[in-house]
Amino acid sequence: MRTRLHEIVADAAARRGDAPALTFGDRTLDYEELGRGMSRVAGGLCRLGLRPGERVAIWAEKRLETVEAIFGVSAAGGVFVPVNPLSKVKQVGHILADCTARVLITTPERYELIRDELEQLKSVEHVIVIGDPSWDDLAGDDAPHQGPDVDVAAILYTSGSTGSPKGVVLSHRNLLAGGESVSTYLGNRPDDVLLAALPLSFDAGFSQLTTAFTVGAHVVLMNYLFARDVVKLCAKHRVTGLTCVAPLWLQLAGQNWTEEATRSLRYFANTGGRMPKATLETLRGHFPQARPFLMYGLTEAFRSTYLDPAEVDRRPDSIGKAIPNAEILVLRPDGTPTDPGEEGELVHRGALVALGYWNDPQRTAERFRPLPGREGRLVPEIVVFSGDTVIRDADGFLYFVGRADDMIKTSGYRVSPTEIEEVAYDSGLVGDAVALGLPDDTLGQKVVLVASPPDGAELDPAALTAVFKRELPLYMVPREIVVRPGLPRSPNGKFDRTLIRQELTA
Repeated sequence: MRTRLHEIVADAAARRGDAPALTFGDRTLDYEELGRGMSRVAGGLCRLGLRPGERVAIWAEKRLETVEAIFGVSAAGGVFVPVNPLSKVKQVGHILADCTARVLITTPERYELIRDELEQLKSVEHVIVIGDPSWDDLAGDDAPHQGPDVDVAAILYTSGSTGSPKGVVLSHRNLLAGGESVSTYLGNRPDDVLLAALPLSFDAGFSQLTTAFTVGAHVVLMNYLFARDVVKLCAKHRVTGLTCVAPLWLQLAGQNWTEEATRSLRYFANTGGRMPKATLETLRGHFPQARPFLMYGLTEAFRSTYLDPAEVDRRPDSIGKAIPNAEILVLRPDGTPTDPGEEGELVHRGALVALGYWNDPQRTAERFRPLPGREGRLVPEIVVFSGDTVIRDADGFLYFVGRADDMIKTSGYRVSPTEIEEVAYDSGLVGDAVALGLPDDTLGQKVVLVASPPDGAELDPAALTAVFKRELPLYMVPREIVVRPGLPRSPNGKFDRTLIRQELTA
């Protein structure tokens, strides 16, 4: 029985060591080679004196050494902290200081950027630079660390509405259960080839590693620059599974997908926000033989729901039902279950519930609370309150309404920005779209749509307003349409609603 994250690599190396595990560029490691690289990093960290539970930050683009480092930290008994390679120096400095990282693994270019910042960070005792002697000197023969699966394995930092990133603490059990659950409902198998297009610091991006390694499949790493590169890699490596966030799918839908690029694709999956119906239909046209998986998740529970592809035509707006090894509740503010069709907060229970937020007991207590109605237990079960509003229908399928902090309150109504954005996408008149509520003395909040033009065309606000008036109640029609050439995205590829709001209110 596996109790530590690195064991999924070790097990695959023992079962099928010569099978391809990881590709970047023109280099491929089989599972035996990946296992040796992982062990080398683990031994080197132990030789440096890394103690169980100490944090190792990894600030590097996706490459073979990055993955060796992540699983090597696990094998050494440390806690790995993957930092988005696009993060700025101040953001990285905040993360290193917040988690009191003892070791930083990075690249030569990033080391030069953060060298001065490191002078102020007393916790960082060792910097290992990939490709330099400090990396080559990593060596040792220490046995992989053993311990319970409830030990901390990772801290994933996610941007929050309050500004500074917050660290979500994940146990080995969380990561192992997540890999087992997701690979089960996706039907992953050893002959799969998964393209890892999302950042490894993002839970859905890291999940590409755990789902593949759990079954001994092959992962192709890419550092996303252009949508056309995804098409090329799918053709080159005969990719069978591709998971992206909605803004990336919007770009991919407009690409020229050749038969060579799509012939092997067995499934495509969306996470991190609702995919517009028009985009879904376009993608299904590109990939007629691939099964679409519409997923919902939050870093605090890794993954929560998925929609069975057999239900996509009947329930294209649904986020589905709970993934294996999880239970999803829809609760009122008083903790009682909602009735079918009634809005409530999505609450996740089960093996994937994270341990809380690093170094933030107050915020942890707000989101991670005892399961309502069972507080009297000797050891109360802790569940995670998502902050997301959903509806459950009579058949048990869930529908996303909106985040509590994104909901627009206008003219006495609560409006989901998703509904407005869906109409904008269906019109075909926009490229990207984000709906926000901005302060208004009369309405409470006014609805504002920020949108970019579709490729090769101009955006006509009057024509788009006419569509809104035809499709939506008057109180939901945007009072203002702001046209800009492109919408800013967070490092994880989602639309950066906080930055867009700040720009509009500046």
